[in-house]
Amino acid sequence: MNEIIKAMKERRSIRKFKPDMPKKEDIDQIIEAGLYAASGKGEQAAAIIAVTKKELRNQLSSLNCKIGGWDEGFDPFYGAPVILIVLGRKDWPTHVYDGSLVMGNLMLEAHSLGLGSIWIHRAKEEFETQEYGLLLRKWALKVIGRA
Repeated sequence: MNEIIKAMKERRSIRKFKPDMPKKEDIDQIIEAGLYAASGKGEQAAAIIAVTKKELRNQLSSLNCKIGGWDEGFDPFYGAPVILIVLGRKDWPTHVYDGSLVMGNLMLEAHSLGLGSIWIHRAKEEFETQEYGLLLRKWALKVIGRA
């Protein structure tokens, strides 16, 4: 069977992650796969942010939990030690589709490396808050319509 089709059939969302940090090379390879996703007009307008610092990861988890309506203390990232955030330029007409294709590539590549993944929503809502708008400015990203 074709390896790509095999990965598509076998990949499943994981809802309980090991606390072990994946190798940097694996994270980089996963990001590279995401960057090769098809995109509107070939613009590759999506940005991928790797969150590997536990403090920031936990802040994102807490806000994601509030936005999702769960009880305080629930981890909507299911213990994943790394979060890859995919953001798109709000002014780009295909940003949702482009980001979706990036996510698919990220998850398939993680699977090919023997790593689990899950697609979690709410980055849009998180990064529209003032707190995370500040993060975008700190990272010098203008990806969702904020300066």
